[in-house]
Amino acid sequence: MNLGLLIRRYRKERKFTLKAVAEKAGISEGFLSQVENNVSTPSLATLVNIGNAIGINAGDLLNQVNKQEDLAAIRKREWVDVDIPHTGFVTRRFFPPENRTALDSAILFIKPEKSIPVRKNVKNGQELLCVLKGSVELVHGDRTLHMSAGDAVHYWSNLEKQSITNKSKGLAIALWVGTL
Repeated sequence: MNLGLLIRRYRKERKFTLKAVAEKAGISEGFLSQVENNVSTPSLATLVNIGNAIGINAGDLLNQVNKQEDLAAIRKREWVDVDIPHTGFVTRRFFPPENRTALDSAILFIKPEKSIPVRKNVKNGQELLCVLKGSVELVHGDRTLHMSAGDAVHYWSNLEKQSITNKSKGLAIALWVGTL
């Protein structure tokens, strides 16, 4: 996770506004926004002030940033350990939400005749879908694409009408990647 996302997460957990933290830290609201969006890097003194404003030690923030995982693997042998709920699908994400800044990615496990709906609140998002096992049907607007193991597609998210459905008799498994 990066420093900006970590600061934002703690600020939001404590239900502080940008304005309140910026005032308490002695910086502008705009600068704090730039720090949270990783556009600007605060000086050590400013980081200490931001930490104090949100109630966390600056050293603890830096230690958490240093402990960030920068590589995540999902081994094929782990696929058998997936418990699929009543919805008929499960997404096994590579990174937790706070570590996703530009891309989201997951291995999708979909039971027969079950679907995964489109992501919500994504503007101008792009997605990549690669079928690893079984077959799926991608409904994208007024188009339908039937895909089998080894097939891949790159597409723009369609918030109006999009779904991924398992049309095979067994479990379908796919790699999915989408921009945030």
